[in-house]
Parts: sequence; C-alpha cells; structure tokens
Amino acid sequence: MKNNRGPHKGRRTRSRGESPQPEASGFVIVGKNPVREALREDRQIDRLYVMKDNRDHVLGDIVAQAKKRGVIVHSVEKQKLNQIARDAGFDNTNHQGIAAMMAPFDFQALEDVLDPEQDQLIVILDHILDPHNFGAIVRSANLCGASAVIFPDRRSASVTAVSMKASAGAMNATAMVKVANLSQAIETLKDAGFWIAAADMDGEPYYNLDWTGKMAIVIGSEGAGVSPNVRKHCDLIASIPNYGTIDSFNASVAAGVLLCEAARQRHAG
Repeated sequence: MKNNRGPHKGRRTRSRGESPQPEASGFVIVGKNPVREALREDRQIDRLYVMKDNRDHVLGDIVAQAKKRGVIVHSVEKQKLNQIARDAGFDNTNHQGIAAMMAPFDFQALEDVLDPEQDQLIVILDHILDPHNFGAIVRSANLCGASAVIFPDRRSASVTAVSMKASAGAMNATAMVKVANLSQAIETLKDAGFWIAAADMDGEPYYNLDWTGKMAIVIGSEGAGVSPNVRKHCDLIASIPNYGTIDSFNASVAAGVLLCEAARQRHAG
C-alpha cells in the first residue's frame, strides 16, 4: 500500500541556522580509478606520485592527462608509494602504482544544493563510522540519482583517502554536505518540501512506499541504527524484510537496496 502523501503543514522556505560551509583539509588518494576520476571531475591535484619505471598504459594515460593540466608529477620508488599509502590508511599493496595529493575537498552548504525546481533525492548518513561503508553509500547514491549526501561533522566518517577509494570516485561527482546538526538539516529539508524516510527494521516494507517527489533517505550507523533524535524528525520508516537468522543488513547494503527501489520508481516508464 502506498503511503498517503498529503501536503506538509507549515513548511517554511528559510533554513534553520545551518552551519556555514565547513573548512576541509587536503588528503591523499591512491589507485588508478580514484585518481582518474579526480582528473575527470576537474578536482585540484597538488602533486601526483607515480611508480618509477612502470609500463602500465593506464598509469601512462593518467600521467599524460595530469601533465596537460599542469599537475606536478613525481616519479618515485615503490617504497615511497608504500609509505604514502600506509600514511593514508591503506595497506601498502593497494596503491596500484599511483597516489595524488589533493587540495582541500569542496564541501557544499545545504542551502546551495537544494533546487526548488527539481524533485531531488538526497541521502542522509546518521553517524556512519566505517569509511568503507561511507564511500560505498556515496557510490550507490550517485548511481541511483541522488543529488547530495549529508553527514554530521562529528562522530562520523568523512571524505578521506579510504572513503574516496570506496566510492570509486563518486565523491567527486556528488555534492557532499557536512552539517553541525542533522536534526536541523532535516527540518531545513522539510521546509523545502522533502519527505524524510528512515531505514529501520520496524517500518513499512520499502517496496510498499512511494519514493517519488522530493525525498531524503536516512541511513543509520552500523551499530545503533538511526538515532532517536533523528528518527523523531522523519516522516516514514522503511524496512527491508529479513528471511535469515541475523538481525540486519550492512548499512551500505541497506542503503543500496532502498536507493535502487527509489531509482526504479523515479525513473520508471
């Protein structure tokens, strides 16, 4: 049964004191795809490190693109790349012969990503701690047509080398919004006409809900799920039926399931 989607009462168009755009710091990304996506999305790369004497044609293409953009390219020994990868939080075998020192990430302010003319899909991450989950959810969000991902500035994974690689470059193509208070951010979305759906085990089966229109999906943390303070601001609770013996899906898997259903409904026909 579809949920009854009547108009929201008392919705305002002004924001409720959202924090200004946070200041970000630079970081390292490693691997062929993340670096290639950063170049493709015209992200600012301060320095590129490539393994000396490699004959990989993909690395050669990346280096050629970087040089055309004026990026400084350093040819280094494998041991140097191993150290760069370790310092960035990776196993030293994961760099694939390339690493890039990025300029500070360009986070967006919430008000700047809202488009009153579009029925947007937005994802809200309620204190996701694992950077692999964080990146994987951003990847699914981008593939399913979400225009932005909102997350808190404390007690949360963020845009790092690990999460960037897990996103397969999606963070370069998705508006990333870091906020001081998720509840205030949700109220801002409501004022802009959004319905807010939280993923939780005791809700309505997700395939019975209407995911069209202005929608935001809240994905809770790996252990605690959606926090009570955030949940009370949500309009809908969506569950994924469970036919096994354990209690819940991984956060990034749950996000993928809900986002795929939202994309199916929003682009059907």
